[in-house]
Amino acid sequence: MFLCSGTVSAMQSPSEPTPAPVAATKAATASATVAVRLQTELGPIILTIDREHAPLTAANFLRYVDQKRLDGTTFYRALKLEGRSDLGLVQAGTRGDPKRVLKPIAHESTLTTGLSHTDGAISMARAGVGTATGDFFIVIGDLSSLDAKPADAATGQAEDAGYAVFGRITEGMDVVHALLEQPIDAALGPEGLRGQMLAKPVKILTARRMD
Repeated sequence: MFLCSGTVSAMQSPSEPTPAPVAATKAATASATVAVRLQTELGPIILTIDREHAPLTAANFLRYVDQKRLDGTTFYRALKLEGRSDLGLVQAGTRGDPKRVLKPIAHESTLTTGLSHTDGAISMARAGVGTATGDFFIVIGDLSSLDAKPADAATGQAEDAGYAVFGRITEGMDVVHALLEQPIDAALGPEGLRGQMLAKPVKILTARRMD
């Protein structure tokens, strides 16, 4: 487990374009994103889940929300890059709990989705490609280095799959920053991740759709 992480148009007559009905257009717009409220011990975080650009990953996260599998899980990791309070990530989720974890999903590359690990992005944690389940992380600052990168024959650089962004924080970045500042227990975590695990993980009390 990573513990860090098109436009469709209908055929129309060229002489008589038929606009989509207003109600249908509004419904399509409404269904493109879903608002989710994470109520944490430090306060609420509002997520906008992007079903239009990352349909597979968004659907996976919403399964965990709808089945209440995130209720009672925690934010357990906070990583400050270069020791900065404005650059890093916080991570939460099921941590392999067999009572909560669903089957892994296929990887949805940012090269396909067009999304990026910019400030406030929410992305899937994983180990190998195609192993993401119920852990996710929220980005503080610009971590576009976690985006997928194509192979470069000129330099011999192999393709980098990156991590799968599937939404953004629309409210509650103050809570995210507070999570980043929580005390760390340097003795916790597997090798390579020590110094990043919260001494007292912060509980997600509930995770619910808002629509």
